[in-house]
Amino acid sequence: MSLISHTYKITLAAFAIALFFFSPGEALGQKFAYIDSDYVLLHMPDYASAQQELNTYAIEWQAEIEAKLDAADRLEVAYRAERVLLTKEMRQKREQEIIDKRAEAKEMQKQKFGVEGELFEKRQELIEPIQQLIFEELKDISGGSGYMVIFDKSNQSNMLYTNPKYDVSDRLIKKLGYVPGETIEVKKEEGDGGVVGKGRDAVDGARDSVRDAGRSTMERARGGGTNGGAKGEKH
Repeated sequence: MSLISHTYKITLAAFAIALFFFSPGEALGQKFAYIDSDYVLLHMPDYASAQQELNTYAIEWQAEIEAKLDAADRLEVAYRAERVLLTKEMRQKREQEIIDKRAEAKEMQKQKFGVEGELFEKRQELIEPIQQLIFEELKDISGGSGYMVIFDKSNQSNMLYTNPKYDVSDRLIKKLGYVPGETIEVKKEEGDGGVVGKGRDAVDGARDSVRDAGRSTMERARGGGTNGGAKGEKH
């Protein structure tokens, strides 16, 4: 599953298309068809480019978030080593610095990967034109063949059975100017997973890293953590 469709479990799902053409007297003998949008999209260079661009953004932003969290961790390690030598005011200042640094990472996660964050906006910018192109071609197919509805069997559509006879995916691919079966692979990067897997992991990782930063520094210290715990310590 691509980052674009996967993130639709985090912020968006890949598009589903249903076209309705109904007029009085057509209740009987209605014609239906379906497409597999995931399969169709694999034939479109613009979609592959958009997918790779989105994944690249996700990877870069995740790296920035991780860098902020790593900086906060380094500050905390240094703070714990020096804590017993600091005054109450100095401890409070250092703790606040660490809290602020983690807050920066959390805010960036929201800005980049939030429901209406930059990744969502980029996706809208890159994917909507592709959706619209497919929609217009499906309207033409539907109008020419008298289909009342064209379903999309991708993306958990709950279509338990589909008869290949009514699959117009290849027809749509031809109308879009491509050859059925000649799919496009998103460019792989060195290492496991490729850019798609790394992009998906980045989206998940950005959320999990901020969440797993755990309790605030002050809570850790006052909760009696390792060595530098403040529980019972006199100021």
